[in-house]
Amino acid sequence: VVSNISLDHKSMEELRDLFGGFTARATTAVLNLDNPETAALAQTLPPEKVVTFALGGEASTLNAHDLEPQPTGMRFTLTELGGAKHAVTLNVPGAHNVANALAALGAVRALGVPLAEATAALETFSGIRRRMEVVGTANGVTVIDDFAHNPDKIAATLKTLHAFDGRLLILFQPHGFGPLKLMRDAFIDTFVGLMRPDDVLLMPEPVYYGGTTDRSVGSEDIASGVRAEGRKAEALPTRDACGDRIVELAKPGDRVIVMGARDDTLSVFAAELLKRL
Repeated sequence: VVSNISLDHKSMEELRDLFGGFTARATTAVLNLDNPETAALAQTLPPEKVVTFALGGEASTLNAHDLEPQPTGMRFTLTELGGAKHAVTLNVPGAHNVANALAALGAVRALGVPLAEATAALETFSGIRRRMEVVGTANGVTVIDDFAHNPDKIAATLKTLHAFDGRLLILFQPHGFGPLKLMRDAFIDTFVGLMRPDDVLLMPEPVYYGGTTDRSVGSEDIASGVRAEGRKAEALPTRDACGDRIVELAKPGDRVIVMGARDDTLSVFAAELLKRL
């Protein structure tokens, strides 16, 4: 199953080679036609070994239509190419989770599971840790813990949250100086494009475990780029300082989203932040 191929850790050329080899060795490849890279990959494989999926498309094996955001999930209509329609309810939010559901359905379809049984099973899934995980609500402020760490994942999270009202206080802890330098422009474009005027981005310095990593690009480079385009962003020396700033800014109706990877203490930070609100 390949849901998308996007810049993260390695160059696009290396990623294309890696995923091309991976899918070539598979008995069946389940691929997302909404992602240009995976759609191109599908064209390189024999049709009989490919199951495709898309949101709102018609040409893929599995399609999702009539997406309806719900406070705690999504509803949509599943159509199979040349087959029946199924009403599906997910207990996880966001269009990206509808795409994930299609990927899972494609995988079990390849194993011979009837779609009616598979969609019924999906309704029992309530999510996993650090994937839009609601930590709790205090004084009208909701804290959410999320693994988003590259531009595509951050975009999916922000789009999901903005399906509903409320300002976002975004804590994004970059998962390394290397990825931050590699994806600097993409990070800036993502936040500028998806933050609303009243949202606030707060960034501590990236996770750093020592060594000779190039540290020439830091969080202030991202925050200044976001500010230059008219959005609110601050880079602070430490995560604790970001937490203090969130407590200072938070008001009823706000959503605090804690994003980052490679650091298990982010969940602890989110829980402690909730206690302070």
